[in-house]
Amino acid sequence: MVKTGVSLVVTICALIYPVHLLDNGLAQTPTMGWLHWERFMCNVDCVNDPHNCISEQLYMQMADIMVQEGWKEAGYEYVCIDDCWLADERDSQDRLQPDPTRFPSGIKKLADYVHSKGLKLGIYQDVGNLTCAGYPGSHGYYDLDAETFADWGVDLLKFDGCNFGTLDILVEGYKNMSRALNATGRNILYSCEWPLYLWPFHQPNYTDIRQYCNHWRNYGDVYDSWQSVKSIIDWTAIHQNLIVPVAGPGGWNDPDMLVIGNFGLSWDQQVSQMAMWVIMAAPLLMSNDLRSIDPKSKMLLQNKHLIAINQDPLGRQGYRIGRVNSFDVWERPLSDGRYAFAVLNRQEIGGPRQFPLLLATLPSWKTCHPECRVTQILPSYQDLGVQNLFSALKLTINPSGTVLFTVTLNKGLAAEQKWNWNMTKKRKTPNSVF
Repeated sequence: MVKTGVSLVVTICALIYPVHLLDNGLAQTPTMGWLHWERFMCNVDCVNDPHNCISEQLYMQMADIMVQEGWKEAGYEYVCIDDCWLADERDSQDRLQPDPTRFPSGIKKLADYVHSKGLKLGIYQDVGNLTCAGYPGSHGYYDLDAETFADWGVDLLKFDGCNFGTLDILVEGYKNMSRALNATGRNILYSCEWPLYLWPFHQPNYTDIRQYCNHWRNYGDVYDSWQSVKSIIDWTAIHQNLIVPVAGPGGWNDPDMLVIGNFGLSWDQQVSQMAMWVIMAAPLLMSNDLRSIDPKSKMLLQNKHLIAINQDPLGRQGYRIGRVNSFDVWERPLSDGRYAFAVLNRQEIGGPRQFPLLLATLPSWKTCHPECRVTQILPSYQDLGVQNLFSALKLTINPSGTVLFTVTLNKGLAAEQKWNWNMTKKRKTPNSVF
C-alpha cells in the first residue's frame, strides 16, 4: 500500500501556479532535441576519429537522421552543440569563431542547413572567462556574443558556469546574457546552469532564476550509468518542495541529458530514466549516437504516449508521493483532470517484485471516484480497464525498473455521473418545473 503521509509543503507545491515566465514565448512545453556532450564529449581529433569528432559533419548527420528516422515527427527539434566547437581565440573584432578546421563552413551555414530540415540549432557558451574545456568564454562580451548568435541564426544557447570568478559575476552574467539575448530580437531559448554553480555556496533563488531562464540545471552532469541517473532522481525528490513550484510553461528544471541507447544502462534502467524524466516534466535532450542506436531504445525514446505526458499542456512537474519497501511512487498532474504515476523498484537484487496498488491510497484518489480508467504505458502499453477506488492492482516491476501508468476519469462514466447528479438535484428542488 502506498504511503500518503506527504508533507503539507509538498501538497502546497503541487497547487502553486508558477511565477511569470521569461518573456520570449519559448519552452511552453519541455524542450526536446539532441545534445552532443555525454556521448561525444570534447573529442576534437578529427584526424584519427573523423566519424565521432566535434565537427559540422556530426551535426549535419544528426539533423539528417532526425528527419529521416522519425525523431522530428516525434517532437525532437533541437540539434545542440556543446563545448569544444570554438577556436582558441576570438577574431580581430572580438567575435567568437568556430574552429576553422572542424567547422570550415561556419556556424551560419550549419544553422542554415539545420533550418532547411525544419529543425533548430543550439550552441554552447560560458558565463566566465573560459568555457569548461578552456575555450574563450563570454564574460565581458555578453552583448556581442548574443548578437553573434542571433546573426548566425542560433535558436538555443546552453550557458555554462565554469571559470566565473566571483558569485556576483556568475549571477549578473546569467542575467546580462538573458537581457542580451532578448535585445537581439531573435527568439533564442536560454538554457542556464546557474543554480548548479550556486548550490556549493548557498541555496539559489529559483524565482529569480525562472525570470531569466527557460530551463536550468540543478545538479551535476549525468553519466552513462545507473548510479548517476539514480543520484539525479534522488536529488530532485529531496529538493522537490523548493524546485517543483517554479516549473511550468516557459521554465523547467533540467535533470540533464537522456543517455538511453548508449552503453551503461540495462533495458529496465533505460525505461526508468525515460519514465522519470517524463514524470519530472524534464527537457528531453538525448545524448547518444542516432546513427547507430538500437531499435528498442529508439522505440522507447519515440514512444508517443510518453512524449504526450512529457509535453502535457498543463505543464506541472511531478513529485515523489511515497516510499515503501524499496519502491518510490511519483505522481504528475495532467490536463483534463488526469494523472500519471511512476513506481520505481529501487531494489537491485533478486527478481521481479509485485507492488500492490490500491487507488484509494493515492493523493489524487478523487480522480477515481467512483471509477476511472487505468492505462499502463511502461514497460509495455496495456489497457488495465475501468477500476474503482478499491480495485487491487498488482504491478510487477523488475529490479531498477519502473511501471508508468495514467489514471483518467472514464468519459462515459463522467457523463452518466453528471446526468444522475443533475436529475437528483432537480428532484430535490421544490420549485422545479418537473
